Amino acid sequence: MGGGTVLKGRVLRTVGGVYHVEVGDETLECALRGRLKRGIGRVTVGDEVEVERLADGSCVICELLPRASRLSRRTAHGRREQIIAANVDQLGAVFSVAQPAPVYSNVDRFLVLAEESEIAAFLVVNKIDLTSESEAREGFGVYEQIGYPVVYTSATSGANLGQLSERLAGHITLFVGPSGAGKSSLLNVLQPGLGLRVGEISKAIERGRHTTVAASLQRLDVGGYVVDTPGLGRLQFWEVGTHELPWCFPEFRPYLGDCRFQDCSHVHEPDCAVIAAVETGELPSRRYESYVTILEEQKASPP
Repeated sequence: MGGGTVLKGRVLRTVGGVYHVEVGDETLECALRGRLKRGIGRVTVGDEVEVERLADGSCVICELLPRASRLSRRTAHGRREQIIAANVDQLGAVFSVAQPAPVYSNVDRFLVLAEESEIAAFLVVNKIDLTSESEAREGFGVYEQIGYPVVYTSATSGANLGQLSERLAGHITLFVGPSGAGKSSLLNVLQPGLGLRVGEISKAIERGRHTTVAASLQRLDVGGYVVDTPGLGRLQFWEVGTHELPWCFPEFRPYLGDCRFQDCSHVHEPDCAVIAAVETGELPSRRYESYVTILEEQKASPP
């Protein structure tokens, strides 16, 4: 070390190689010490770090502290891990009930990400002012039946925002979902003055413009933080193996020991308990179709 004062902090965001670290009541702009670049790996949003304040007033991150959790995805070409955020203790997947319409297979992908990372997950169904809560439940009720909490909200009308605020309080929450679902709008209402940019919806393709350019950690007055992320419309998973994937669908678990074959993939084998449960309606077919799609992608992904 360089003999300066060492402080403990949390990384809020990174911009052009500069790390903004919350230390107490102030945010310090820090460089990354050279050996960290060469050794431990990338410091990311949510990381707890030790910061050294040098004699000239500048600050450097000198230690990356152990992570309680990390959420990762594959890069576009599938060969490298991209860490989305560290030390998150719950995931909130935000989807709109309309404009754009929800893609349920993508809902399932975010829930698999949470299950693989062993963190709690809940759903936020936004824009219920465009339809109704009862209509929204027709599409998302299956997740409540499985056991995932679902909050039905509207950033426009303010419906159930208190319920959402209570769920965020005291946690570090990764807010994910497709662009246009209203993540930034919800956060701006929950935390006045946050000023996150809100994009217009393209009526031609019903997809939001990607207004969030980099993940950032936002402190909430109710306590805790949210990680606001770039619009993640589709995930390629980093670590979920084909044998682990069935366990990332909680409703499958009671059936996983009852197949004829121990290494059953639950796709084509005879006497498969999962397939039988889908055929009898005990398991939701829509979720099973997502499982099969993700499984096939995992088999095709490079190691």
